[in-house]
Amino acid sequence: MTSKLRGPAIFVADAPALDFLNSIATPMTEPFDWIDDGDGWLDWLRQSGWVDESVLSTLRENALPGELDNAAAQARSLREWFRAFVLKHRGQPLDPSAASELGSLNRLLERDEKYAEITAGDGLDGKLSLGLKRRWRTPESLLLPVGEAIAEFLCTEDFSDVKSCEGPTCTLMFVDHTRGKKRRWCSMAACGNRAKAAAHRERQKKAI
Repeated sequence: MTSKLRGPAIFVADAPALDFLNSIATPMTEPFDWIDDGDGWLDWLRQSGWVDESVLSTLRENALPGELDNAAAQARSLREWFRAFVLKHRGQPLDPSAASELGSLNRLLERDEKYAEITAGDGLDGKLSLGLKRRWRTPESLLLPVGEAIAEFLCTEDFSDVKSCEGPTCTLMFVDHTRGKKRRWCSMAACGNRAKAAAHRERQKKAI
């Protein structure tokens, strides 16, 4: 695969699952997809911190030709399925009947290969530590932490708080965790400042 020049991925959603949706976005005027191929998929996962870099390096080294691109295509398919689900149900609490729409997600979760491991632990108290690890057998296994994040999102977040940025061309989504539920922008440093500047110009025009 040919390496592409990619900017930093966007993580402003205040929810990992929606950050995954925001891996394709129009933050300015042109859409950009951070996982349009296998290299982009690995780079996005590296930036997200969901998968250790050592795992990503091993999978890259052992992948067959086209295998990472195929995994990226699966990630994009999962992303667009999840986007359709979120757009359908946002704005109100998620009804339990929506579970009937989650068959494909549950089938993904069934593939997981997690196991418990006892280690010496990181503290100074001398106690052993029990943790969960995951077997990463193929590039397709990189979908597993994404499926897990989506499942956690569905079961813990209030869909009433899921919003789209109000920027005219912005497509980013987020969960509004602010106290008054008045968040309007993906980021005040981006769309928020552009909106303030536009409002200022409009006031200047009216004052003339």
